Formats: sequence, C-alpha cells, structure tokens
Amino acid sequence: MIIIPAVDVLDHKVVQLVGGVLGSQQLVIPDPLKVAESWVSKGAPYLHLVDLDGAFGKGHNLEVFKRIAKEAGVPVEVGGGIRSTETVEELISAGVDRVIVGTKAVKEPEWLAETADRFPGKIVLGLDTKGDRITIKGWQENADLTVDGMFDIIRDLPLAGVLNTNVDVEGQKKGIDEAQARSFISRCPCKVIASGGVTSEKDAKILSEAGAEAAVVGLAIYTDAIKPWEWKAPWKA
Repeated sequence: MIIIPAVDVLDHKVVQLVGGVLGSQQLVIPDPLKVAESWVSKGAPYLHLVDLDGAFGKGHNLEVFKRIAKEAGVPVEVGGGIRSTETVEELISAGVDRVIVGTKAVKEPEWLAETADRFPGKIVLGLDTKGDRITIKGWQENADLTVDGMFDIIRDLPLAGVLNTNVDVEGQKKGIDEAQARSFISRCPCKVIASGGVTSEKDAKILSEAGAEAAVVGLAIYTDAIKPWEWKAPWKA
C-alpha cells in the first residue's frame, strides 16, 4: 500500500480543514505547485489534489492542477466539485491519471456508469462517509443512498477504485477508525483508497493489512506527525 500526500486547495492556497468545515484551517500555504513539488522531492509516488473551491461551489483550481499534472513528474488524481463529463475529459487530456467524482456520481449513478465506461480505469468514486452514511456537497448534506446501495451500483463498473474519506476522523490527528475502515474495505467491490485520520505508521499498516490500495494523508504529514519518507520502505506500508 502506498501513502499519498493530499494537496487541498482553497482560495488558491493549500489548506487543511478539520472535518471539512470552512474556517477551520489548520494551515495555509500560498503556492500549490511548490507544495506538490516538495512532496515529490521527498519521494512521494503519487499526489492527491483536492479542489475545495470546486467542492464548495466557489470556483475552481483546474489550471494549477493541470500544471501540477504536467510538471510534477508523478501521477496525480484530482477531485473536488467535478460534476461534468467535459471537466473529466479536460483533466484526463491534461495528463491527470485519475479523476475523483463524488456528489454527482452519488446523485446520478447513471452518469457515473456512463463516465466510467467512457474512461475505463480512470474514474475514482469518492464516497465520503459519516458513520455508515454517504455525505455529499463538500460534506454538507447526507445522500439518500446507503453505502451498501452504492456498492451494488458500482459492482460491475470499470472504476479505478473508491476513495473513502471518513469525515468523522478527518483532520483531527486522532488516528483512524479501524473498525470502520476494515468494514468498508471488506465490503467494497472495488479497490479502496482510504482517507481520514492516518496519523501514524501503525494506522497505515492497519489499512494495508485490511486490503487498502493506498492511503491519503493530509494534516499529519504537514505537521510532521508522521514522516513516511523516513520509513524503512519510504511511502509504503
């Protein structure tokens, strides 16, 4: 399992929010491209880019993300407020390895199916969860669909994977919810990228043993709570 650093962008700056709440920024760094390059310089094998402006309906950061995809030297995935086939195509054409779709995919599963079929192996379904409920629109609303209901829908789709962000522990530096993570990974019919609460090498190893393909890490690496570049197998668990 690989560790993927998160580069979350709000108001064109890199931030880390607690529980997705605007105004809860734990850090603000001015230049997303420099941040991305700094993680690559430490050996990060992949980058996770999140457009919080897009997620909250405040505009977008697609141009800087396309530049990072072109210049970073490692594959990148992009998510946050992506709700059209045109945007998906724009990002993939710009060299983005995987595109994460959440709110629209959950609300319009037929669009998800069409998009996955059009771009096989390039689409990641973002399932943000509180408890066992799916939350959408930048974690501001609960979806009508259950997690297991969504699993039934995606079972035969050519997705690259499912990104599960556990909002209950996101950005709190308290560790993962092991029971939730193991349950989600064991039930999900696709490869799982885990996110939320990874604050130690032990957390990462638990997710790896549970079968996650990758773990996205944010605040914990920005504050040096963990340093995966110093692990025996750098950026791997």
